[in-house]
Amino acid sequence: MSDTATLSSKFQISIPKDVRDAHSWKAGQKFAFIPKGSGVMLVPVPEAVDLFGIAEGADGADFRDRDDRY
Repeated sequence: MSDTATLSSKFQISIPKDVRDAHSWKAGQKFAFIPKGSGVMLVPVPEAVDLFGIAEGADGADFRDRDDRY
């Protein structure tokens, strides 16, 4: 994919249609910007309903939290 976009005077970028269609991104969807070296990685933020069931079968018996540190 070699689509490009231009940063507007309002610091906005339109994601090219081919890219949106390839990833099934929709208007109103939220994204996280993650710095990577001299660039930035654009990652869609999942909705809570999309995360349901991903930890099925996880065992929390060995779970540690901040209270068990020195």
